[in-house]
Amino acid sequence: MEQPFTWDRLDHEPLCVADFHVEGPILSLGQSPFSERRVGYITGGSFEGARLKGEILPGGGNWSQNGALEPDVACGLFDARSLWRTANGGLIHVTYTGRSVIPKAASVQIRDPEVTEVDPASYYIRIAPVFETSDPEHLWLNGILAVGCGQWMPWGIRHWIFAIR
Repeated sequence: MEQPFTWDRLDHEPLCVADFHVEGPILSLGQSPFSERRVGYITGGSFEGARLKGEILPGGGNWSQNGALEPDVACGLFDARSLWRTANGGLIHVTYTGRSVIPKAASVQIRDPEVTEVDPASYYIRIAPVFETSDPEHLWLNGILAVGCGQWMPWGIRHWIFAIR
């Protein structure tokens, strides 16, 4: 029987690079019976790609849950929402879930205010964004599945986002 799908057919194309600015403290609700919930607020940002460019508006955020994969390895789950305004003025509602795995050595660097760069190979941040818009120029976003790779930055997080075809 011929297989209708093979892994080598999972193509992707670059969609955009999105810079989420998160200024101020990440607020921890502490350890509940379920997890440690933390909230970070998006204060702005930008996104740019071949077919997509604009600004990330202030007011969204990430309601993450944190735990431990191993004694010295943090593991997180993302629940983020944001509003993007395209160069033509259209609005896009962007939500994403995802995972992070951050060993203690990388976490120490990320939390150090003197450190401006942490090797992204030393930790793992992956997201699965979903787009919703009524902007006629960007309706195609409503029909795609996307994935992203994240990199910690001193001002927030940068995601390289790819459309899966």
